[in-house]
Amino acid sequence: MNVMSQTDIYELIECMTALIRSEERKKCTELGLQPVHFQVLNYLSRCNKYSNTPAAVANYLGMTRGTVSQSLIILEKKGFISKTQDTNDKRVIHLRLLPDGEDVLKQARPSNLFHSATDILRGAGPAVTDANVFQQALTALQKANQSQSFGVCKTCRNFSEKDGQFFCQLTQEVLTHNDSEKICQEHNPV
Repeated sequence: MNVMSQTDIYELIECMTALIRSEERKKCTELGLQPVHFQVLNYLSRCNKYSNTPAAVANYLGMTRGTVSQSLIILEKKGFISKTQDTNDKRVIHLRLLPDGEDVLKQARPSNLFHSATDILRGAGPAVTDANVFQQALTALQKANQSQSFGVCKTCRNFSEKDGQFFCQLTQEVLTHNDSEKICQEHNPV
């Protein structure tokens, strides 16, 4: 059995990332967006109610709060996002992706690249069935970087389900099915 070295894995991830970012830049240029705008919109489409704050966006994307703040101003002016104050803590601002933001995000995603790659993989022989390897690699990289895991809510130690209802043991709040399927900055991997 041929074991890949750490360098080989790094180079594979680096090459995949470069291809994805290149395609994103092309799409963003066509739509008059900066890549950072796409990244913010993409994150907001995937995060839950605990993670839709400017600070969480900055943490997730590994950007300064100033860069994120300027991007949010532009995205709000374009009508792609809205900002609302938290009902309990007036210092907290929640961000929400608006329908125009969802539309431009769909247009900006490099879906053609992935459709083509999927077709190639399907025609190449045995199906790749363990996509979990990518999640494991991402989690390992996040741990090595000592960054938050930002995992899917329902895969967290604090997630529970009882009598068909979802619950966060950390916040002591009921969760919607939609929130349980999204990224959370408070994620604690099982």
